[in-house]
This record gives sequence, C-alpha cells and structure tokens, in this order.
Amino acid sequence: MSPVRGVEHWWREFRTLDVEVAFRAAVAAVVPLAILVAVDRTEWAAYAAFGAMTAIFGRSEPYATRVRTVTTAAGVQLTATGLGILLAATAAPIGVEAVVLAGLITAVIVAFNLLGVTPSGPLFAVFGLLVCAAQPIDDGTGWQRWGVAWAAAAFAWLLAMSGWMLRRVAPGRSGAVFRDLPRRTPMRSRVWSDPRLWLNVVQNVAAALVAGAVATALGAGHPYWAVVSAIAVIPPARAAHTAQRAVHRVVGTLVGVVVTGLVLWPDPPPWALIVVIAVCQFGAEILVGRHYGAALVFITTLALTVVHLASPAPVIGLLADRVLETVLGAAVGLLAVLAARRFVEVRPMPPPTGTMPSVEPPGPTRR
Repeated sequence: MSPVRGVEHWWREFRTLDVEVAFRAAVAAVVPLAILVAVDRTEWAAYAAFGAMTAIFGRSEPYATRVRTVTTAAGVQLTATGLGILLAATAAPIGVEAVVLAGLITAVIVAFNLLGVTPSGPLFAVFGLLVCAAQPIDDGTGWQRWGVAWAAAAFAWLLAMSGWMLRRVAPGRSGAVFRDLPRRTPMRSRVWSDPRLWLNVVQNVAAALVAGAVATALGAGHPYWAVVSAIAVIPPARAAHTAQRAVHRVVGTLVGVVVTGLVLWPDPPPWALIVVIAVCQFGAEILVGRHYGAALVFITTLALTVVHLASPAPVIGLLADRVLETVLGAAVGLLAVLAARRFVEVRPMPPPTGTMPSVEPPGPTRR
C-alpha cells in the first residue's frame, strides 16, 4: 500500500470513530470544571459535570432533529440536578427521595421515547439526581449550585450545535472533513399505547428502589452507585433483554477501579484530575458504541474522579464502595432483565412497528 493510500485508509477508519461527539463531550466537561478549580469551588464540580452531560446527546443527528433532542436532554439534566439540590437543601427523608426517584425515572423514559431522544434511558438523570441529593447543602448556596449546572448545560448545548456553523464555513468540503449525520429519531406520538414502554418503566423503577433499599440496609457508603448500576444494566424499551450488559458493567468497573486507584493514590492536584476527566470522557464516547466493557473502564474512572474532585474521601473506601455497590446494583438489574424476559414469554408483546420502532438503532448498545 502506498503512503498516500495508507493515509487515506487511516483517515477513513478515523472518521468511523465518534471523534466529533467525543471532543464535544470532553470540552463540555473540562471547561466548567477548570473554571470552578480556578475560583476554588471544586465542591460544585458535580453540578457542572451533570449539566455538561447535555453534550452526550444528539450523536449523529441532523441539526433540525438535534436541537429538539439536545434541548430535551438539557431540560432533563437541569430538572434532575435541581430536584437533587432541593432534596439536599431540605434534608428530605429517604422515603421522599424514593418517590422523587420513581417519578423522575417514569417521566424521563416517557419523555425521551415520545421525543425520540437517544440514549433513551434514565441513567444520566438518575445519576444527577442522586449525587446532587447526596451533597450536603447547609450554606444557602442551592441556587448558585443550580446556576453552575445551568451554565454548564448551556455551554454543552452550544457545543452540541456548533457543528451546524462549522459545516457552513466550508460547505464544499464538509463531506470530506465531517461525518455524515444519518440518524433519524422521529417523535413517537403513540408511545403511550406501547406496553413495552410501561414494562421498561416498571423494570427501572423496581430495580432502582430495590438496589437503593438493599444498599442502604447494608450500610453502603454511596448507595446511589447501586441504583445507577442497576439502571445501567436494563436496556431501553423495545431493545433486546440481555445479560451481557451486566457482565460488561461488572468487569469494566473492576478494571476501572484499579485504574482509578493508580490515578488517585498519589493525591494529584485538581488540574491533573481535570486532565484525567477529559481523557476519560473522550475515551468513553469513542468506545461506548464499539465495546461497552472497555468504555466502562473510562466511565468508572471518570465518575470516581468527579466525585473525588467534588468531595475528597479516602481512596480505599471510595473504591471499595464502588466495587461492592456496582456488583449489587448489576445483580438487581440483571434480575429485572430476566424477570422482564420471562414476562414477555408468558405475555407476548406486539413487535416493533413504523410508528413505534425500537428506540435504539441496530448495533452495539449504548450505556
């Protein structure tokens, strides 16, 4: 192969990667965090991180569609962080938190399926709600913290839509530089009548509440990780119910915990942690559509580093909690997957149709 053809082949392979969305997601996370470090407000890092997750949505969508899905995602992330801040500021009892969690899961699944948002699961919203609810707020700064989430979400929204302008700077060369935007995610007005949607709601709500209750009863240090792990195992509505996601989450998490230990053990400064977060966010978005287990190594390191940046804690306890609660949550999520599979066998559901197709496109699953 000639050097010229070799470069062309490398470029074609490179363009198949989600470099554009990975770069957006990394920048969306790093810029707000860098500002917080500069103004010595690292304890607000979690709010910036969850607002920045807006940039994860809208992958490979035309901009007329993306503006709808990314705006919806931003609204959901801000609602989740706002509710979490309210729960923390009012020191709400665990029963109230459970009711809010169940309501948020239901609303997100229905709204995302109705509006064609992908990924359509409630994972990021649940993570934002529970982490924010776990952050102590006793200094009257609830509005400021939510303002950080708003600023991060707005910045992420602009980044997600930035390609619209870039593609018009050099319209004749956009096809050679940028990837095509083939994904179509239409609104689904008849989503209410699909029984698989409501089965998915029941799955997620039951798994979240059971995982959280068991982790709390066992005295886990971070019970929300069990809830998040359970939600992550459950596939979207009308997607295949498989145990593979649970295996990938556990194995990827264990490797990620080891990597995180190597990163945090020397007690690096905040700026070094921001670099780690940028690398992990980029790597996660590159790999998540190709190998879920490999992506989980980056995702685990990312999540633990953000939590450590916001609330520094002994490394050993942090990592041990992550492993134990991930295994617990994955086990609960797997039981929910198996129960749903058995339910569908006993009471067959209608197949996907043109008005309510499978939420996820064919291919590897999203996290």
